[in-house]
Amino acid sequence: MRYETPDPLHPTLLPALIAAEDALARLDERAARHAVAEGFRERGQFFDAAAALWVAGELVHVEDLVLHDSHMDARAPSHELTIAHAVLRTRRRLELAEAGWALSAAGLGVLRGEQGSAAASDALAEISAPGADTDEAESREAEDADENPLASEFAELDAAIARSERLLDIHVSAVASVTQTAKPEPEGQLGLLFDEEWDEAARLDAWRAVLPLADQLPAPLGAAILFDAWERIEPLRRQHWLGSLLVGAYLRFRGKVVSHVLAFNMGLKTIRHERRRSKDRLTRLDAFLEAMSMTADVGMKELDRLSLAKTQMEMRIRDRRSNSNLPGLIDLVLSRPIVSTALISRQLGVTPRGALNLVRELGLREMTGRGRYRGWGVL
Repeated sequence: MRYETPDPLHPTLLPALIAAEDALARLDERAARHAVAEGFRERGQFFDAAAALWVAGELVHVEDLVLHDSHMDARAPSHELTIAHAVLRTRRRLELAEAGWALSAAGLGVLRGEQGSAAASDALAEISAPGADTDEAESREAEDADENPLASEFAELDAAIARSERLLDIHVSAVASVTQTAKPEPEGQLGLLFDEEWDEAARLDAWRAVLPLADQLPAPLGAAILFDAWERIEPLRRQHWLGSLLVGAYLRFRGKVVSHVLAFNMGLKTIRHERRRSKDRLTRLDAFLEAMSMTADVGMKELDRLSLAKTQMEMRIRDRRSNSNLPGLIDLVLSRPIVSTALISRQLGVTPRGALNLVRELGLREMTGRGRYRGWGVL
């Protein structure tokens, strides 16, 4: 389970490290001051969530993710879409959290859902706790039998319920005594479906043990080593995608990319699988550094596209009245990869017919090519 760290200053890594340092610095400086920085960050959330599933071998359409996030699904959400939405929610949580929170033991515990499991255990404990004394209730209801003509029938029902509860308590106690002598199973897991010897807490501790070494290296190289350690140790079975999000959180913690959580999956999906999963560790680290450079390059191009699109749309509404909904539609389009009629109607408070009129006046491009559930956006 222990991660053997390679030579971090190997000469073959220096060109990719220098390129990643330069590209990430340029992206962070521009994204922090750009006019469309807010839309760039929000759009990046959706694209990175879809790219995370692509890296895992699953295909999720960005337009479906946007509609699912707005509770406007065109169809029943698939299992892959649900996972992509979980990635999206986690990215938003990392954006709002303090730098370094996700790398702490408490932050990782929250991200893996430890608080939810503790609350469920407390709820089960309350349910299995013994109830109040039923004999006193029976005696009180018997005293009121003369006043209420139906009191005797209710008393018989309550007595039957009390007998059933006592039998259940006896059965639960017997089962508990048997399970105490048997081999304990992992909490919240089924031995038929999961490996009982897979200790996620110990694996997370082994991964966090690599943090001191990463902190002594340049930020991109430290992030690449942490991601490689995550891929080798595999701390979480159901949330393996969390490792790529922690790359952006670590770069933000080190002050390399503080304007947003880096959409690392956008660059990672451009790297060939043979390099990402190579047996040679230096090849993998070089691929991860190149993925950071590619992510920065994609981000710079996205900022250019959004800036050009905003300029063109603002030219169309130059002579519009001050209370027009078109400026709000521009902000909405820049913050979503794709917008639908229902989404525009809800966000701007207009009718579906009015949403279509706004789309036509703004000259948005139809993206889906569908007869129904049409969507518009900017390239």
